[in-house]
Amino acid sequence: MLFYIYDNLNHQCDKNCKFHNTLAEHLPELILNKLTQLNTRIELLTQRTTRDKLLMYFSLISTRELSKTFELPLSLTDLADYLNVDRSAMMRELKLLKEDGLVDKIGNRIILLYE
Repeated sequence: MLFYIYDNLNHQCDKNCKFHNTLAEHLPELILNKLTQLNTRIELLTQRTTRDKLLMYFSLISTRELSKTFELPLSLTDLADYLNVDRSAMMRELKLLKEDGLVDKIGNRIILLYE
C-alpha cells in the first residue's frame, strides 16, 4: 500500500528540486496505471474456468498489441500463477483450445484464430 499526503506532494519543496517536480507530475499517471492493472487482474480472476481466463487474457494482450499474433510476456509457469490456475490444467486447456481451433501456439507465440 502507498499512503501520501497530497498537500505535501503538491507543494514545491524548499529547494525547488527537479525530483519533486517530476514526482508530482508523474505520480497520478503511475497510480492510474497500477489501478488499471489491478482491476484487469481482478476481472481475469473472476472468470470461472481456466478456458475463460486464458481466452480473456489472450484477448487483452491481443488488444494491447493490436495484433492477433503475439508473444506471451510471461513464462507458462508465471502465466499459470498470474491466472491462479494449476499449470498442468492450464497446459491441458491450451491443448484443447488448439484442438478446438481457437488458438495456435508455437513456442511462446500465440495466434488467435477466432473473431
